[in-house]
Amino acid sequence: MKSLGVIVEYNPFHNGHKFHLEQSKITTGADVVIAVMSGQFLQRGEPALVSKWTRTKMALLNGIDIVVELPYAFATQKAEIFASGSISILSSLHCDTVCFGSEQGNIHDFERTLAIMDSKKEEYDLRVQSYSQEGYSFPKASSMAFTEITKNDRVLDLTQPNNILGYHYVKSIGEQNSPMKAFTIERTSAGYHDPDFNTTTIASATSIRRALFNHGGQIENVQQYVPEGTYQSLAHYQRQAGGFHRWEDYFPFLKYRILCSTPSELAEIYEVEEGLEHRLQQTMKESHSFDEFMTRLKTKRYTWTRLQRMCTHLLTNTKKEMMQRITSTKKSEYIRLLGMSKKGQSYLKQVKKDTDIPLLSKVTAMESNMLNMDIRATCTYAMKFPEPARSEWMGLEYSKPPIRYNEETNTFI
Repeated sequence: MKSLGVIVEYNPFHNGHKFHLEQSKITTGADVVIAVMSGQFLQRGEPALVSKWTRTKMALLNGIDIVVELPYAFATQKAEIFASGSISILSSLHCDTVCFGSEQGNIHDFERTLAIMDSKKEEYDLRVQSYSQEGYSFPKASSMAFTEITKNDRVLDLTQPNNILGYHYVKSIGEQNSPMKAFTIERTSAGYHDPDFNTTTIASATSIRRALFNHGGQIENVQQYVPEGTYQSLAHYQRQAGGFHRWEDYFPFLKYRILCSTPSELAEIYEVEEGLEHRLQQTMKESHSFDEFMTRLKTKRYTWTRLQRMCTHLLTNTKKEMMQRITSTKKSEYIRLLGMSKKGQSYLKQVKKDTDIPLLSKVTAMESNMLNMDIRATCTYAMKFPEPARSEWMGLEYSKPPIRYNEETNTFI
């Protein structure tokens, strides 16, 4: 079977994702589709709208055959590390192709830009260092350095979020010597960060989440922008969990964590740098909500996304030494299976004996610091719920087997 990999968050799965998936299948001629999906916390440092299990069901209902989890150690990182972990998992599953959405829409532009950057790496690194010393955030310094050294070349627009991720996917394929071939599909209609609905059927995940939160969780407001399977999954989750997840749900725990730690304890947390531990405590004392806290905390040097990721690491007690050690190889230690169709199950039987890292259906199957981070992330995610629901949700990490989907009867087994 010819296999296609996609790297996703599905927060939630919407009509734009459906379009990308259908076009990716056509472009690559794939027989089976594997999704590497972020778990309970996402790349922008946010809790997922609904749990990874519900998003797995959304994916299976809409044409994905295998869903595996991108470990927390990669899922809550800047683009380079996020991409390396994702590509390592797809490579281990012997994916023939990977297809990502981008603003550019032409894979040759990614390959050409990568070649140019390889030839100018030393100059680029020096300029990034110089701009960082002037007080710019790392993403801004990187963007300015890239613009400066490629001003006479025809290259990607690396101010666009999906172009940035795509660039690092292609780069990771080369660094890992993977035989996987990359393709890209141009994003249409809604932009990645568009806060409002601009068309009748396609909307960004950002605008969908905003509509849900700004209108008291009335999912009817987003029905036309998501497939029926997503709509029903959102409705079921809302009834079962009492609502969707957002940062404000976790603000009391973050406040406790920051104010009851010493500055030296805060400084041990991943992404707490350059004296931020003192600013964190002072700002938290003055803040009454997560949004107010972030607005006060943000500076020219630190982006909102970077600070949100830092807050996520504070919640999960993720320390610098541990994170840097387990991501140093830029590869996942395992493949955590979340769900599969009948076709996906057949594919896994075919490749399982040749995977170079363990394929896990239970977290008890191995001992790993990387896996322990995933478990802590789920425990943190469950803190939204009152007891006894909180403990029950935590227990799912150990007790829930991979979701099995019969695509012929459209039922879960």
